[in-house]
Amino acid sequence: MDDMNTTEGRRVALVANTSLYIGPPLARELAKRGHDLVIGDPEPGLVEELESLGATVATAQGVWDLAEPEIAERLVKTGLERFGRIDAATAFTGEIVKGPFLQSTTADLHKLERGLIDAPYQFMKAVLPPMIERGQGQVLIITSSAGNRVLPAAPLYSALRAGATHLVRNVAQDAAPHGVQVNALGTNFMDFPGFIAANKADTPEGLAKTVARVPMGRLGTIDECAALCCAYLDGTCGFITGQFVAHDGGWS
Repeated sequence: MDDMNTTEGRRVALVANTSLYIGPPLARELAKRGHDLVIGDPEPGLVEELESLGATVATAQGVWDLAEPEIAERLVKTGLERFGRIDAATAFTGEIVKGPFLQSTTADLHKLERGLIDAPYQFMKAVLPPMIERGQGQVLIITSSAGNRVLPAAPLYSALRAGATHLVRNVAQDAAPHGVQVNALGTNFMDFPGFIAANKADTPEGLAKTVARVPMGRLGTIDECAALCCAYLDGTCGFITGQFVAHDGGWS
């Protein structure tokens, strides 16, 4: 039953959102590393590309809002119905709200709670039970290294990202006795259009000012991040759980 509809010898990975950011390159890297895939909202042409890399692919559409319990459950159901198991699962959620604390609103707080806390909560609630039942699995929640330090320009965002990290670390303690690893990875200073626009780094002067904040003196690439994520997802590092790692060039 566990191996129905899977390519012999391939693991099964779930990537919740493959329409943007780290999702598409992470799916590609997992396919190259021998995974069949369950993917949410794939960008055009991605399924065909993954299949050309040898992966069998199951897709779910309209699953971007992981804060809704039925969305995460539908993703997991898609994987279980197609493959009979999910070996690894990852999700990234949320958006930034900037501004001093005293200028923030309750609406800002609730918006951030939904994306930064509710979404990873619901995702882990959905993916962990079948992994625990099998006695193995890897879960990676992609957050932000903004939760790893005080950030007066975005205090609510920083605080709730920190909360998500500690949620992951606590969940990892519950899952560890069952052979399931749960970790968090926080990004920042990524060479990605969303980051470039949010930080006004779309001019030479703006880019230079942004890069000057990074100890490594450059922005990180999406492909670098995908490779790091795979170390937590591909089953090769079986003795690490409850950890947070920052992918931000030394900023945090």
